[in-house]
Amino acid sequence: MDQNHAPLEQETQPENHQTENNNMASLLEQEGAMIDFPQQGEIRTGMIASIAPGQILVSVGTKSEGVISGKEYEAIPREELDELKVGMEIPVYVVNPEDSSGNVVLSYVRAREEASWKEAEQLLASKETYHSKIIGYNKGGLIVPVGGLRGFVPASQVSLSRRAESSGETPEQRWSKMIGEEIDVCVIEVDRERRRLILSERAANTETRETIKERVIDSLQEGEVRTGKVTSLADFGAFVNISGADGLVHLSEISWDRIQHPSEVLKVGQEVKVKIISIDREKKRIGLSIRQLQKDPWLEKASRYQVGQLIEGTITRLTKFGAFARIDDDVEGLIHISEISEKRIEHPKEVLKEGDVVTLRVIKVDAENHRIGLSIRRVESMAYADLDWMALEEVLEEDDTEEESEQSSDKPAE
Repeated sequence: MDQNHAPLEQETQPENHQTENNNMASLLEQEGAMIDFPQQGEIRTGMIASIAPGQILVSVGTKSEGVISGKEYEAIPREELDELKVGMEIPVYVVNPEDSSGNVVLSYVRAREEASWKEAEQLLASKETYHSKIIGYNKGGLIVPVGGLRGFVPASQVSLSRRAESSGETPEQRWSKMIGEEIDVCVIEVDRERRRLILSERAANTETRETIKERVIDSLQEGEVRTGKVTSLADFGAFVNISGADGLVHLSEISWDRIQHPSEVLKVGQEVKVKIISIDREKKRIGLSIRQLQKDPWLEKASRYQVGQLIEGTITRLTKFGAFARIDDDVEGLIHISEISEKRIEHPKEVLKEGDVVTLRVIKVDAENHRIGLSIRRVESMAYADLDWMALEEVLEEDDTEEESEQSSDKPAE
């Protein structure tokens, strides 16, 4: 009986072994299905298992932790590295699912960067505003971070009000003082391959030139001094932009010297200091002056003349109301028709002609209005006799001093 059944047991053993193998394979397959193996390029959220010098172990759902080391570890900014703690959840980028040592190679910085690119693409699609801070600049504009990326705001995309505040010939002069300032921007271009992220403050800013001008006018006060930039030149004057609002410097307020056109002393783009001399809030007009911030050369010249003084002058023009006489290179005085002659005359040409050199008496010095009043008929007036005598004494004293000096220089050396 046993002999008859023995061969049967031998026949069934291979079948049982095969069944065990199948069961084992099934278990392994089930266990493998339960493990979520990472894929290259995937971004996961992992938990920091340990932190050691030059290495961070992160649990990402596999049997062994992934590792951030080498250049991926060194790429983490020091301030962010100091904030990482065991047990903290962080995003990681799968650089390699399994290296030669069987480790999952991870990157924290690339995960942040990838997330930032996705955020930038979403901002581009939605046209939403992003709030950030200015962290740097170059010759073309401002550097503003978006997540872990450095975005660029070209000068043409900087808001009107911020551009109005920028001044100087170099990028440092124009932009450096803005570092640290808050800024709202919109993403207008994303190019991952070229690592190009272009931002616009203008697109995020609802201010118009008109609203900026209203705001600036409300902040201005007559008499204050501002720095502005020349935006355009016209026959009648120059327009200067102050913090986003244009004001007019009339031709007569550009220089104390007589000029025919603003281009003689100004050019577009030039920075100038201006004084606010008038504000029309209703018509939104700003009157400016450049010359009022400069020393008035006329005052210095006019200080040489005193009422009662006798001087010589050359007749330059004749008018119905009087004659003008040049008493200095560019200083003229007026001889009113009533001050030309003791006799009554209808026109100065009855007594004078252009080019005549005459002796004149100074009868008025109006510093504020740049006017000097002169007289011919009062030259011999006894009212000024004492003044004339004092002036003569001064001349005689000067002559005596010069004569003594000459005599002293002529004496032979002993």
